[in-house]
Amino acid sequence: MSIKKKIPLIFCILVFLILFTNNAFHYIRSKNQLLKYNEIVIKMIVKEVSFQVKNTKNSSLYVEDILGRDLRTASLVIKHALPARYQDITNEQLKVLAKETGVSHITLLAKTSDDIIGVKSSDSQEIGMSTKGWGYWYDAYNQLFSLKPVSVGKGITLPHYWSGPIEVASSNPNHIDKWGYYFDGSTNYMINPYFRDKITDYEKRFGPWKIIQDFTKEEGILELTVFNPKNFGKKKEVVHLNGNKYIRISAQPIWYGKYTYQNIATDTRQIKKAIKTKNIQTYRDSLNGKMIMKTFVPVFSKNDQPFVIGLVYDYGLIQAELVHELKVHILLSIAIMIIVLIVSFIFSRSITQPIGYIVEQVNEIAQGNFGKNLKLKRKDEFGMLAENVNAMSNRLHSYVEDLNQSKELIEYQAYHDPLTGLLNRRFFQEKLNPIIAHANETGETVSVLFIDLDRFKQVNDSFGHNKGDEILKIVAHRIKECFPADDHTIITRQGGDEFIILLQNLTLHDTTTTAERIVNNLKKPYSLNGQEIYLSACCGISMYPDHTKNADTLIIYSDLAMYAAKKAGGNRVTVYSNKLNQSDIERPRLEAHLRKAIENEKIDVFYQPKINVNSGIIFGAEALVRWKDEEFGVVSPELFIPIAEDTGLIQPLWELVMKSACQQVSKWNAARSLPLSISVNFSARQFQEPYNMVSQVKEILFASQLPPENFEVEITESILLNNSTEIVQSLESLQKMGIAVSIDDFGTGYSSLSYLKDLPINTLKIDKSFIQNIDQDYGNSEIPEAIINLARSLHLNVIAEGVEKEYQKEFLLSRNCVQMQGYLISKPLSKEDFEDFLFKK
Repeated sequence: MSIKKKIPLIFCILVFLILFTNNAFHYIRSKNQLLKYNEIVIKMIVKEVSFQVKNTKNSSLYVEDILGRDLRTASLVIKHALPARYQDITNEQLKVLAKETGVSHITLLAKTSDDIIGVKSSDSQEIGMSTKGWGYWYDAYNQLFSLKPVSVGKGITLPHYWSGPIEVASSNPNHIDKWGYYFDGSTNYMINPYFRDKITDYEKRFGPWKIIQDFTKEEGILELTVFNPKNFGKKKEVVHLNGNKYIRISAQPIWYGKYTYQNIATDTRQIKKAIKTKNIQTYRDSLNGKMIMKTFVPVFSKNDQPFVIGLVYDYGLIQAELVHELKVHILLSIAIMIIVLIVSFIFSRSITQPIGYIVEQVNEIAQGNFGKNLKLKRKDEFGMLAENVNAMSNRLHSYVEDLNQSKELIEYQAYHDPLTGLLNRRFFQEKLNPIIAHANETGETVSVLFIDLDRFKQVNDSFGHNKGDEILKIVAHRIKECFPADDHTIITRQGGDEFIILLQNLTLHDTTTTAERIVNNLKKPYSLNGQEIYLSACCGISMYPDHTKNADTLIIYSDLAMYAAKKAGGNRVTVYSNKLNQSDIERPRLEAHLRKAIENEKIDVFYQPKINVNSGIIFGAEALVRWKDEEFGVVSPELFIPIAEDTGLIQPLWELVMKSACQQVSKWNAARSLPLSISVNFSARQFQEPYNMVSQVKEILFASQLPPENFEVEITESILLNNSTEIVQSLESLQKMGIAVSIDDFGTGYSSLSYLKDLPINTLKIDKSFIQNIDQDYGNSEIPEAIINLARSLHLNVIAEGVEKEYQKEFLLSRNCVQMQGYLISKPLSKEDFEDFLFKK
């Protein structure tokens, strides 16, 4: 998508997100405000209703006490107006006397052998009424007949008198009565005057009924109910007496108000929770075709039973108000979005036009047409950008010219030793395989001579490295003297005082004769500033195909033969034999032990630190494989790695090293504020199936919990020379994950500038042979300096390996190459020693 389309799209998305967030925030805020207002209203209503309920209860108790005393006064009047025996009294007399004393009815109770019954009454339903099943009422009657004070703990007790609490009349449950009972022993009956329905009339006139009706007329308030939490939701406590059934006042589940929006199970839980927690409880539901919100408020008093006020609110009103506000904001947002879209299109056009012009010109520069200049008459950032692009084009033009001039020199130095002028190890490695392949076709032989000077270190220590370099030049000259000028012999300096010579189609006898001629020529005195120095050399010989058909093993065997010559006293030539093999056994047994070591994970991983010399910070380490066999001892990687590659063991060996290194570094990083990165060498075997390799790397990093940015893949230039699409794509996949890619031993292969520019790499590692060839006066430094400059021009990181001398470090610092590894910093360390090294740093 073009920028012209992206800018309006980004603006619209941004504004949409802002408006959406604002609308959502406003919706939530409005909802909270409405609920808060609703909560305030509910609290006000509950406060008023609870006040009325409490006031009614207190007033009822006060009225009840007055009625109780009035009934005692009426009892005394009735006593003086009636005979002492109830047999002498008629029901009609009681009716007349009830009107005169102002009570509703008068009943006379008499005691039988096993009961107390109504014997006379102005209420016909009281006559013959049994009281034996009345509980504490019956107990109170017995105490009065015994002329004892009533001690049931209910009602009012006065001398010879007890007034029971207001209760439903068991003789007629349609009424609520207030009774009085008087007996002083002067009659054979107990006087029972009582008022009927007076308290009920009081509550209807002065209780909370009216205020509940007024509040339910308000908009949104659907119902107000005062619940008895003790009995609501439980099975009704029905009393069966005298052929009637009723519920006592104290057991009524609802004291005031209606209960139309019934949801008994849920409401019971909410009421119990409100009483238990003493907090307001609220829930929403759909009842009676309405979306409602129920609120339960517990009310407690010191001297009375607690109760719960339930309020049903029409939640649909809140939703309707919220929907209205949301519609208004959506319409406003649409209008704003249209305005933003128009403005952003105008704005994007003013930006994309000059960008398009600059892009066209930059594409020309990218194709190598550096001569063209941009002409953009603007004084803003685009004008400055055009000027900078023009300046960059001119500088690139000059830089490319300089780079082309130095390219030939770099390519020459890439294959030659700068000190002696001989071919270098890189050239030797590239030529060895083709020569062996040719020999395999023709049946010819290939001889490798590995030469190392005896006691050369003492010369360097005694006379200095500059004198040592002079001797190395003389050694190179003397070796070349042993061969005709037009000979096809390949003479290379491997580094330090090591030289390798490649001879073609010679017998073992001729090869040995040539080697002895070289050794004899090298033991001649060396004259330096009038002083003679005596040195000797050892030469090891290995031959293809007599000793091995593997190119890497051919070099290893010649190296082993050279060391055998040194162990024998030096100044001699030694031909490789199986007896010289480090393990003293045949290769098949070594392969079997290696396979077992990999299966049992007996392979060790050592870590060579990488350090930023300027800051002194250890930023990473290179993982190096080591193997110590119980029978063969320490086995050189140069010996067992070629075996692993030949036998297919290199893949499980790589997996073992990869997993061990990643897990270990992940553990170290867990305790470090600055995490380490770990680099692992990848062989050509891993890139035979590049997509599987990428998948394996992902799995190992995930399992070890090592972030991809703390991992680096090290590959050689030979792998990249294949330049297969699959390899490049796999490296790009690794880079996208955050994994860095570095070229190891850079400078020992061949990579053109255009080739390197397009490869997915992050770091160049300067091969140690170039570092070790640097003189104290910074001689032989052309190739390292060229690699450093090349890395900068390609915007790549650069690190030097094999740094062993202080002056090598100083040279690299002078060229602003601050990342290094080598024996000057530390040799490869076991994980325990590496931890100590980290602690010391």
